[in-house]
Amino acid sequence: MGGKRERLCHCAHLAGQPPLLTAGWGGRRERARRSHAMPTGRRRSLQGNDGTPKVKISLTQTTIGKVSAPKVAAFSSRGPSYIYPGVIKPDIAAPGVTVLAAAQKAFMDAGILYHFDSGTSMSCHHVSGIIAVLKSLHPQWSPAALKSAIMTTALTYDNNGMPIQANGKVSKITNPFDYGAGFVNPNMAADPGLIYDIEPSDYFKFFNCMGGLGSGDNCTTVKGSLADLNLPSIAIPNPRTFQATMRTVTNVGQANAVYKAFLQPPTGVEMTVNPSVLVFSKEKKVLSFKVTFKAMRRPIQGDYIFGSLTWHDGGSHWVQISIAVRIVIEDIYSKIS
Repeated sequence: MGGKRERLCHCAHLAGQPPLLTAGWGGRRERARRSHAMPTGRRRSLQGNDGTPKVKISLTQTTIGKVSAPKVAAFSSRGPSYIYPGVIKPDIAAPGVTVLAAAQKAFMDAGILYHFDSGTSMSCHHVSGIIAVLKSLHPQWSPAALKSAIMTTALTYDNNGMPIQANGKVSKITNPFDYGAGFVNPNMAADPGLIYDIEPSDYFKFFNCMGGLGSGDNCTTVKGSLADLNLPSIAIPNPRTFQATMRTVTNVGQANAVYKAFLQPPTGVEMTVNPSVLVFSKEKKVLSFKVTFKAMRRPIQGDYIFGSLTWHDGGSHWVQISIAVRIVIEDIYSKIS
C-alpha cells in the first residue's frame, strides 16, 4: 500500500468486517505509548517471502550526550494535600512512564499480550516490589519503617547531577509537591541508617483526635498538632510566627553512631533543630529532636517554600526529609509573586 493516509483508509474499509489480524499501534504523549487494536487485512507469510529476509532499523532522532533522567511526567499528580495540608503529598516517585506490562483482558482477547502503559498503576508496582524486598531483608520492620526507608534515601538529583526536572508545557525544577521525597532508590533503602517509625496508636491520634474526623475518651489528654505525626517529612501550612514539631528516629544501622544535622531552611524561615547531634549506642537506639520554625517578614507570603533536614553519620548514611512551609504572617497577604 501507499502512504499513511492510504493505509488508514484501507483499515477503515475493513473496519466493518470481522478482525482478521490485530496489530499494535504506538501513540505518543509525554513519550508514553498506547496500544490500540486495529483491524487490517491478512497476508500469508509466504506471499512476501523472497528467501532472503532483511530487517532495516532507522533512527528518527539522534541524541548527543546523556539524556537527563529521571523526570516527573506532566500527568503525575501533584501536592499539596488540601484535606491534610500538614502532610506532604505525594510520598515518593517511581518509574511509571512507558512501562512494558501485561495487557488488559480486552487487549489479550485481541491477541495483544503486552503493551506499554503509564501512570500510578505502573509506578505502584515498582514500589510494591521494593517494599517486598525490604520486608524480606528486615522482617521486623513496620509498614511505617519501610515507607521511611524509601523516602529518606530517595534521589533528588538526576543522572547528570542536576536537580530532577518536571515535564510540562514549560519544564521546571521539581519540588516535594512534584515527587515527594524524591525518586526511589532501592539499594540505599536497604540500609537507611535511621527510620521514622509510627505506631498504630499514633495514627489513631492523628485521624481521630487531631484530624477532626472523630473524638473519644482517648483524645482527652492528647496534645500536639497534625505536624507531630512522626512522618519522614514536615509540612507547616500556617506558621504565622513560631511553630515547633517533634520527630523520633530509630537507629537501624551501626549500634554506636553519631549523626549531625544539616539544615536547608525554606527561604524566609528561621529553622533550628535541638539537639543538632544524635548519639546512639546499644542502649540508646531511639532518640527524639525538636524542629522549630520562625516565619520572617518577607515578600513571599501565601505560597509554599521548601527546604530539607538531613542527618549524616560521617559515612554512607544521609537521612533526608523534605520540608514545606507556607508563610502567612498577616491575612492581607494572600500571594505575592
